Amino acid sequence: MMKIFVISLLCVLFLSQQVEAKKHILYVGTYTKGMANGIFVYSFNDQSGRLVDLKKPAISNNPSFLTISANKKFLYAVGELDNLDTNQSGGLSAFKIETEGKLTLINHVLTHGANPCHVSLSPDGKKLVASNYTGGNLSFFNILADGSLSEMIQRIQHEGSGPFPERQTAPHAHSARFDATGKLLFAADLGIDELKIYDVTSGEKMVTPSAQPFIKLAPGSGPRHMDFSTDGRFIYVINELSSTIAVMMKYGGEWKQVQAIKTLPKDFKGESWCADIHISADGRFVYGSNRGHNSIAVFKRDPNSGKLVMVETVPVEGNWPRNFTIDPSGKFLLVANQKSNDITVFKIDQTSGKLKYTGFKVPNESPVCLQFLK
Repeated sequence: MMKIFVISLLCVLFLSQQVEAKKHILYVGTYTKGMANGIFVYSFNDQSGRLVDLKKPAISNNPSFLTISANKKFLYAVGELDNLDTNQSGGLSAFKIETEGKLTLINHVLTHGANPCHVSLSPDGKKLVASNYTGGNLSFFNILADGSLSEMIQRIQHEGSGPFPERQTAPHAHSARFDATGKLLFAADLGIDELKIYDVTSGEKMVTPSAQPFIKLAPGSGPRHMDFSTDGRFIYVINELSSTIAVMMKYGGEWKQVQAIKTLPKDFKGESWCADIHISADGRFVYGSNRGHNSIAVFKRDPNSGKLVMVETVPVEGNWPRNFTIDPSGKFLLVANQKSNDITVFKIDQTSGKLKYTGFKVPNESPVCLQFLK
């Protein structure tokens, strides 16, 4: 009798787990060879970790970074190019998200800056900023009622250089993000070792330099991407050139760096470049990607001081982990391996934050950006 009860209980638990499984849409941005299938649509099972190609690609040219509107109705993609007009411009595309994740192009505009590599939206979904890497500038746009992009309304040119050979001879805007309030914009410039700070306005100009116009990082750092703590007190900046994460803390009205920690093992002697960074939803862990060492660095985060302690570095089971993301359930981490042309899936230990490879590896040509339709 007891045996039957135990079996029945196990069956109920198994069935409940199946019922709780959700499938999420994942968009993958890639590097293409001209206009081609560039944005791919996948279904992700948050119980098994299985990733399935839905065979609904959208045609685009080098959509190397994507972002999705908060209402889940629209997707915006950069066109990382420098030859769209005589001003050495890249482009931006707006797509409508249809049934089962299918994308329909709404419109396309120029960024008026070369090689846009990052795009993000304001919390209210009404403003968009593109970071033009080679141009060393930021381009700003309004989002219109139908989800389409306005023509550019403002452009800010960065100035300066850094000490790193070849990579810092000029400014290179690599990412820009609005804070949760929508009142501030932070922009990481790899070429000048600065995290720029802008006030978001309601006037003719979308942003103006803040009272503290920038945070200066160590020479040769090469700030690339960032993530924010949910309480707004900390910013985590991953530095491509120095393979470090810089922790910024707000003291009163001023931001200061309180830590810089390496993303690589102490005994690593090779060449490696950081790429992406994300904080877990519960704020306990920070993850960063290493291209060359081909790993994800896992850090435990102190919520009071904001400081990090390295937990481990985990091989990505691929080559050149550019972008990665944590799924909406918080149980899995997915990695876009640009040079091995695949996406790998890892299970996140909810207690330690450590990663374990699931064995799931999905082929994809030059994947460089992963965005869930949350």
